[in-house]
Amino acid sequence: MALDNVVSPEWLHEHLEDVQVVIVDCRFALSAPQQGQEQYQAGHIPGAYYLDLNEDLSSPVQTHGGRHPLPKISQLGAKLSQMGITPDTLVVAYDDSRQAFAARLWWLLRYLGHTSVAILDGGFAAYQAHYPVTTDMPAVRSGEFQGTAIPGQIVDIQAVKTYKDQPDVVVVDSRAYERYIGNHEPIDPVAGHIPGAVNYPWQAVTNEQGFLLTPSELQAHYADLNRADEVIVYCGSGVTACVNLLALEITGIKGGKLYAGSWSDWCSYTLDDNMEAQVQ
Repeated sequence: MALDNVVSPEWLHEHLEDVQVVIVDCRFALSAPQQGQEQYQAGHIPGAYYLDLNEDLSSPVQTHGGRHPLPKISQLGAKLSQMGITPDTLVVAYDDSRQAFAARLWWLLRYLGHTSVAILDGGFAAYQAHYPVTTDMPAVRSGEFQGTAIPGQIVDIQAVKTYKDQPDVVVVDSRAYERYIGNHEPIDPVAGHIPGAVNYPWQAVTNEQGFLLTPSELQAHYADLNRADEVIVYCGSGVTACVNLLALEITGIKGGKLYAGSWSDWCSYTLDDNMEAQVQ
């Protein structure tokens, strides 16, 4: 069954030959950047193209802006056009990391005005458990991706500083609780969280097999956010925050904004300017 923002392995298998469906493999490993590409080459869902988090879904790292700055629209658009994506295309993204990287593509497409996009529930493992995969590479296609950034979908550090203390704004930290409280920081040079942020770990919206919780379970999970007029979501580098944004959309809490630079951007100013960080 095809649902808003989510498709099942069964639905995808039944639509492999649909020319209006384009599948994108987003597998990636932060600790081994070549792993996703290698996994794709070793076997992927038939017809799937591959997009790399570092090379395709991000732009080069600068002094500020976080570890995974948003990609240049023109470059990503060219890639998407070569996959045959047009305004009428349904894009289905998958990974093997509980939607960590598939959700990044889901969010990017919506940010660029392409709302016909879904993630594969359960990811690659759920599909492979029931259906064959392939090593055949899909042909380059001729498409015409038309993407224009929609204003108001992202915020920068100045906006976070301005709005984080307003009573009708909730800032959501999507990282694991131990990173949020500052007990464990394996990546960034500063531990802790943005003052006032509340913690909703991104992995909490899926089970261990990578299937999303039901809409009613998600509604209960996010119940305290219903009071907010605005929700700003961040993580370490603007990637896994997109899993929370996906789940919020499914729940019906729409309009969540991404602090694209996230904690790694906040840290860069903390180091330079002694900006406030909070540890509990």
